[in-house]
Amino acid sequence: MELANWDYENELNQFRSELEGLGSHQDWMDLKNKYLSRKSGLIVKMMTELRNAPKELKPKLGKEINLLKKEVDNSLKGSPHRQPGTKKQVKSLDLTLPASFTTTGSFHPLYQVMDDMISFFLHMGYDVADGPEVETSFYNFEALNTPESHPARDDADTFYIDDDRLLRTQTSGVQIRYMEKRQPPFRMIAPGKVFRRDDDVTHSPMFHQLEGLVVDRNITFANLKATLQNFAKHLFGEQTRIRLRPSYFPFTEPSAEVDVTCPFCESGCRVCKQTQWIEVLGCGMVDPNVFKAVGYDSEKWTGFAFGIGIERVAMLKLGIPDIRYFYQNDKRFLDQFRRG
Repeated sequence: MELANWDYENELNQFRSELEGLGSHQDWMDLKNKYLSRKSGLIVKMMTELRNAPKELKPKLGKEINLLKKEVDNSLKGSPHRQPGTKKQVKSLDLTLPASFTTTGSFHPLYQVMDDMISFFLHMGYDVADGPEVETSFYNFEALNTPESHPARDDADTFYIDDDRLLRTQTSGVQIRYMEKRQPPFRMIAPGKVFRRDDDVTHSPMFHQLEGLVVDRNITFANLKATLQNFAKHLFGEQTRIRLRPSYFPFTEPSAEVDVTCPFCESGCRVCKQTQWIEVLGCGMVDPNVFKAVGYDSEKWTGFAFGIGIERVAMLKLGIPDIRYFYQNDKRFLDQFRRG
């Protein structure tokens, strides 16, 4: 194409004439390609030729090419032949087909049990406290009367970050932080994640605990036993009884392990190993050294503490044989414990 001989008015009139003569969508496509095709369209050819046009003609020709392109664009967009003709398609509706439902989420079985445990203590007037999962040695060990020689402080049992920081092995550190900010009397629980180097069908490197602490005047072991008896009945049924066996924990004295009557049998079974009793938690009276670490007068105040593994309770209540099922995110497993 010789731009020097190109007549803008003639080209514009020719386009308008062809636009009026369109009779189908295919005609519209042919006209669009003739002028606007990126490979062989008239506009592209003229823009290419413009680079070789005489210098004195370039401003005039460039303006006319742009005007033509604008006219072509606007006219083709407004043409009734732009969209292809379609035949209406009527789809049949089978009213006998089942409706589709969207599955809603549900609380994880572990958190269902945790929520049940927390609700019990809330009704008993306990505060719920929280603390950092990355803890210092002071709050996780020293303030809880745990000496440096204690096996729980070994690398084989504890995830250390550096010489002073670690992933907490118990939520008891929350009790220390709570006592630092408050004066007795009070009742509190501290549910949360804890971490230990252990992994098998009944242990996990990450699991959940609920620790409890009561401090007041004249708190006795009898108060502790009554609290745990009511707690056990709430968890496993009114027929549940408890027994306390002497034990040792650095932060309580005296200390005890608590067993509950097996919720699955009356005369012995595989779960209770034919003993009719199942261990569920540890407890004791708060050691005076713990009170000393937070500035409490152990002659004035006494208290009891307890700690229970939430996975342990959930496995017993729900009949789950392997703790690892809680963390595999298997929908088949989780759907068995949906509520609502």
